[in-house]
Order: sequence, then structure tokens, then C-alpha cells
Amino acid sequence: MSALGGCPLVVDNPRGAAAGRVESEGLWLNPRVNIRPASLKVHRRRNHFDEEVPPRRNMVNSQASGAPPPPPRSCAGCGGKIADRFLLFSMERYWHTRCLKCSCCQAQLGDIGTTCYSKGGMILCRSDYIRLFGHSGACSACGQSIPANEMVMRAQGNVYHLKCFSCATCRHRLMPGDRFHYINGTIFCEHDRPGAALLNSHLPPLQSNSVLTDQKVC
Repeated sequence: MSALGGCPLVVDNPRGAAAGRVESEGLWLNPRVNIRPASLKVHRRRNHFDEEVPPRRNMVNSQASGAPPPPPRSCAGCGGKIADRFLLFSMERYWHTRCLKCSCCQAQLGDIGTTCYSKGGMILCRSDYIRLFGHSGACSACGQSIPANEMVMRAQGNVYHLKCFSCATCRHRLMPGDRFHYINGTIFCEHDRPGAALLNSHLPPLQSNSVLTDQKVC
């Protein structure tokens, strides 16, 4: 699966009804990369062995041929054998339902919706993916796209290259924990706060108590 991929979850009805594929809308990391989810399927186990639901034709063929059932699957999350009645298949791997969780909110992804996203080693629900990475991976300062594995800085919902997150006056690069002023899309370090004469009624109130944090674009 691509590092940029998300995972629209495909859920099969455990009662044997016709399963429907639920596709999520694409999220845009940058203007040229449309993020599409990978599939997640719910499987049901019978006699301690797993089968995709509904597996009726495969069940008949397997019983008629006398083939031995496959061994229990190993969970990609905890590494243990999956002996539960239901298991999940996503990103080409099998999971306990309790082990496939959002890396941020810890919600069990099979329970909260129809999509999940994988990026930078993290597995995320749709809400946390959008909260962390938004709909755009373009730097708000230079306008260039940000590689998926690059660390970024965030402020007021905007994202920046590390080198671009600097004071507009002295060009000093701001670091995590530094205090800064954010005025009408422009960043100033704590020492270069614009004077009152530069502020007019068209500018929003000065935000002098914001604290800089960094996130990793996944």
C-alpha cells in the first residue's frame, strides 16, 4: 500500500447478506496526489478458522474437496494468533478487531466508520487524519508541495516546511516551543512583534500567546 494511502473499509455482512463496498471520497494531500483508501474486510471464523463473509461457495468447495482448514492467522498488531469469531483484513494483513486502532484516539477502526488511513507508520481514523494533515500538503509560505515523509510546522491550520517557518522580519527559524505572533497570515518571532502603528482595523487581533508545535506529515 502506498505511504499516502488511506483505507476505505470494505465490510462484509456476517449474516450472509450481499456485501456492499463503501468508498470514501478522495482526500487531497497536494494538488497532484488523490488519496484513496485501501480495503478493510470483516471475516468470520467457523470452527476456529477464518473465512471471509459471506463464504458460502468457498465453504461448499472446501468441504467437498476434503481440504484441511487453514491454520489460524497471526495479528499484525499484537503478533498473537487470532482465535476470535471475527477478524479484520486491511493493508494486506489480518488483525484482531481490538488491535486495529487509530494511533491518535485509540478508537477501534472497525467500529467507528467506513474508512481509515495509513501514513508515516501511523494508522488513523478519518477525523484524526484530517485534523493532523488537512486537505493540503502545500507549504503556506512558499507554496511548494511537502514530501510525505518530511517534518512540518503548523500554525492556525496552515502547514509549513521547517525552513519556511521563520520570522518575516529577522528570518530567524522558529523551533518547537518558541512563542510567535501570527498576523494576517504572517509569522513574527517574539522579539519582532509589530508595533501598534503597523496594526489597523483590517488585521485580526494579535495572537501573542500561541505556542508552536510540530507534527510529522504522515
